[in-house]
Amino acid sequence: MTVNLYQTGVSGLLSAQQQLATTGHNIANVNTDGYSRQRAEQSPTQALQSGGNFIGTGTYVADISRLYDQFAYREQVINQSNLGAANASNASLTQLNGILGSAGGAITSSIEQFYQSINSIADNPSDPALRSIALNQAKTLTTNFNNLNDSFDRIETATNGEIEEIAKQISEISTELANINEQILHTNSPGQPGQPNDLLDERDRLINQLAEFTSVNTVTDANGVMTVMIGSGNTLVAGTTPLSLQVVPGDPDPLQTQVAIASKNTTIPLKQDSLGGSLGAKIKFRDEDLAQARSQINRVALVLSETLNGAQRQGLDLNQGQGANFFRDINDTTNQTSRILPYSGNSTPGLQAGIEITNVSQLPTNDFDLSFDGANYQLTNLADGTTTNLGAPGSGTYTTSFGFNFVENSGTPAAGDRFTIRPTENSAALMQVELTDGKAIAASSAVSVTASSNNVSAGEVEIVAVADPVAARAAAPLRVNVLESPAGSGTFNYTITNLTTNTTSAPAAYTPPSQQIQLPAAPATAAFTIEISGRPSGQAPNGPEQFTISDAFGTGNGENAKFIADTREQGIINGGRESFSQSIGITTAQVGSQAKAAELGAETSQALFTQAFNRNQETSGVNLDEEAANLLRFQQAYQASSRVVSVANTIFDTLLSAVG
Repeated sequence: MTVNLYQTGVSGLLSAQQQLATTGHNIANVNTDGYSRQRAEQSPTQALQSGGNFIGTGTYVADISRLYDQFAYREQVINQSNLGAANASNASLTQLNGILGSAGGAITSSIEQFYQSINSIADNPSDPALRSIALNQAKTLTTNFNNLNDSFDRIETATNGEIEEIAKQISEISTELANINEQILHTNSPGQPGQPNDLLDERDRLINQLAEFTSVNTVTDANGVMTVMIGSGNTLVAGTTPLSLQVVPGDPDPLQTQVAIASKNTTIPLKQDSLGGSLGAKIKFRDEDLAQARSQINRVALVLSETLNGAQRQGLDLNQGQGANFFRDINDTTNQTSRILPYSGNSTPGLQAGIEITNVSQLPTNDFDLSFDGANYQLTNLADGTTTNLGAPGSGTYTTSFGFNFVENSGTPAAGDRFTIRPTENSAALMQVELTDGKAIAASSAVSVTASSNNVSAGEVEIVAVADPVAARAAAPLRVNVLESPAGSGTFNYTITNLTTNTTSAPAAYTPPSQQIQLPAAPATAAFTIEISGRPSGQAPNGPEQFTISDAFGTGNGENAKFIADTREQGIINGGRESFSQSIGITTAQVGSQAKAAELGAETSQALFTQAFNRNQETSGVNLDEEAANLLRFQQAYQASSRVVSVANTIFDTLLSAVG
């Protein structure tokens, strides 16, 4: 009985000692990241049967368990991934918003100043100083577009660098997780109680850290070894085997780098849109938010260049020549070829092609996929997934309904060849002023229309386009007669009289409300286009309305400069709905709205993560007040067990003395 009492006291003493050690371990790790509170699970030892009774023999610590709620921890991991994505998106969009707000404002201001200088020329077209100012303002405008494009390039480069750094950190975490799996595998013995709690905590801490970078799923086998999957289910850690994350050049755009899982012998590209975490957010920002803003600014640069070049071509400079391009030709060879990107797997040498812009008002900002199926070119609009059959190879030029033509330059395609088309690509980067002399600004109109003072109706004849202003001058003077015959019938015809040769064309029908006519008439090459509008019926009997087209060139003529200036407020972009400044304003507002939404999203994600973290800590976190109370409790238990041992020792000594 005395021996049993001694053993009982010793067991209580040892158990209390382990309880104190566990409590001390908790207190020591109160500030350790990812540490889960541990608890000594104490159980009674097997009792001894004595007569009809079972006499207790003490206690023992059956296990040191960690207080862990897998559901609360899983919620924390999910919210950690969401928070990582939200913070990354917020940081990137805030940076883009700041740059676009500043640079976009500079572009808008330079557009306004450029048009002010053109208005000044319209008022005083012979002033060389005003022409010089206009050229300088044009250079400032192109510089601002170039600088904003450079800023986009820097953001893209920085984002690619961040993606590479995140991939490197994920690879390092993969190696650490595999090492911990190996330690756990060697530590765990089948059928034996106990878990390597600190190793499990360290593994969970790494999983939580990994979740900040990407979405994570895990599966643990019977031996406690964990398989870690990221993204859409790609294995990153297979037991004790770590895989790495690599960043490879994009295809067809090498700057749109892609992330791939790499093992010893294989590399598997990951689905970029399912990565989650900060890695997924950075890729989404680069490929969607930044790309869209860049494309919209490129479109403004392209449309502005072509609009002003087209307006220049309709007028005459001080040397009486047709106005040359103000800015670089949007359809020069470099521009055309930069808009189409071949995939690396295409046939060699394969097809060499370009994209020719035909209608700037119809031009979208999204990308297109062009593929050759072995019989025809298939053009897919990546904005809505619709596909257009362009026809078989060999036609040279293929017209689309999107404001551009696909042009075969050389070579032939093979089945499976693919290309990405970006209609506005590099427009801001390649924009530059072509004019070097202020005299080359085409301020003067070529021809003008004067209505006869005898006209009585509201009908009009206007010049709506000039293809060749030099030829248009040579064709003047002309007289346009519009006649309702018979009077009041609503049937009209017109004639064109060359006042130099005194020859008149045969009457041709005019159908209200308007009709365009190219002059001079065929077989001559048309130099300009007039438009008859309204119902120009003269007085009876059959009195014609007369309009005279005359040579209008003069150093004091600023009509074409006025025409150029009027493009400032015209709705040209996006189907004729936006002016240049409006388009930049819309782009800036969109990015600003996205940045604000990202900021709110980051705040919401932080709140949700904090709630999930706190819920997990309620179970797993160390409470110093509770641990301090446990110290006193287990200290008292230790002292009481010591007293049991002391009593057992006294009884044993008494028995020995009696025997002696």
